Amino acid sequence: MKASRLLQKGGPMLLVAPLFLFICLFFIWPLATVLTQSVSDDAVARLLPQTAKVASSWTGEDAPAPELQAAFVADLRAATDEQAVGDMVRRLNSAQSGFRTLMSKTLKAVQENPSDPVDLIKLDRKWSQPQYWKAITDALSPTTDRYLLAAVDLTRNDAGDIVKQPPEQTINVAIFERTFWISASVTIVCVLLGYPYALLITIATGWKKQALLAAVLLPLWTSLLVRTAAWFILLQEKGLINEALMALNIISNPLALIFNRTGVIIAMTHVSLPMMVLPIYSVLLTIPKNLMPAAASLGAHPLRAFVRVLLPLSFSGIAAGSLLVFMSAIGYYITPALIGGAGDQMISSFIAFHAQNSGNWGMASALGIVLLVVTIILYAVYERFTIPRERSA
Repeated sequence: MKASRLLQKGGPMLLVAPLFLFICLFFIWPLATVLTQSVSDDAVARLLPQTAKVASSWTGEDAPAPELQAAFVADLRAATDEQAVGDMVRRLNSAQSGFRTLMSKTLKAVQENPSDPVDLIKLDRKWSQPQYWKAITDALSPTTDRYLLAAVDLTRNDAGDIVKQPPEQTINVAIFERTFWISASVTIVCVLLGYPYALLITIATGWKKQALLAAVLLPLWTSLLVRTAAWFILLQEKGLINEALMALNIISNPLALIFNRTGVIIAMTHVSLPMMVLPIYSVLLTIPKNLMPAAASLGAHPLRAFVRVLLPLSFSGIAAGSLLVFMSAIGYYITPALIGGAGDQMISSFIAFHAQNSGNWGMASALGIVLLVVTIILYAVYERFTIPRERSA
C-alpha cells in the first residue's frame, strides 16, 4: 500500500526525469563550464605556488625582494609541463608586453643552471622594473574579470579602476556592432519577404498551398552547409545570377555579390527565411478570415484595414519570427566565413579563433557570455511586448 502510494506520487517525477537529466547534462553543465572558464585564470597560479606564498609581502612599487626572486626561480625549475609553461608565458605577455622574450631568456638560464642560483636582475634589467613583477602577482589570482572586461574593450588600470582599452586594442565592440547590424539587417529583410509570403500561403488553397509550403520546408530540411555552398556558386562573378542578368541585358558588367556584405545578407536571408515565415503563418491561421471583409464592408481601405486589423493581430508571429531569426543570425559562422570578406566576419568567427587557434578559452568563453546576455535581454524584451498582448487578446 505504501509502495503504491509512493509510486503514485513519484510517477510524474519519473516521467520527466530523462528530460531533467538531458537538460542538466547538455545545457546547464556546458553553460556553467563556460561561465567558470570566463572568470578562471589559473595558468600562472598553478605553476608558481612558491611565488604566490611570498608575493603578499611585496609592496608592488619597489624592486622585488631576493626571497620573491628565489621563489620565482624555484617555481620555474619545478615547471616541467611545456604546454603549461607556454600558457603561463602567453598569459603574462598579454598583461605586459615583452614577457615572451624575457621568459624565454629566463627559462633558458634556469635550465642551464639547475642547481646554482640565478640573478634575474643581472640576467635582464627588465626584472628590476616593478611592472613585470606586478603582472606576475596580478596573475596569481585563480579568478579574474579581465576576459569579461576585454570582451567589451574594457580593462583595469594600475589603480584597479575599470577604464577603456587603448584605441589600438579595441576590436570586440566593433565586431559586436557589426554582428548586430548584419543580424538586424537580415531580420528586417526576412520580415519584408516573409510576411507577404506567409499571407500568400494562408489565402492559397489546394496544390498551390502545398507547393508554397514545400518551398519553405524543403530548404529548412536541407543542410546549412549545402545551402551556403549553393549560394557560393550562384553569387560568383560568372555565377547563375550574374549570367542571367547579363543575358537579359539588365547589367553590362557582373555585380559584386560575393566576398562582401551584400552576399552575406542575401545568403543569410535565404537560410533564415523559413524561421520567419512559419511563426507568422501559424498566427495568421488563427485570425478569423471574415475580419478583413468586415472592415471593407465598413468602408475601410484595404491598406488601412491591413494596418489597423490584420497587422496588430499578427504581431506575435512577427515578434516570434524576428526573435528566432535574430538569435540564430548572431551565431552564424559558416555563411559569413564562406560568402563574406575579411570585414564581414561575425563574432562567432573570433570565438572560434580564440578556441581553436590561440587556445584562449577564457576569451572565447567571455565573448560567448556577452552573446548569452544579449540573448536573455532580447527574450525579456520579447516577453515584455508579446505576453501582455496575448493576455489582453
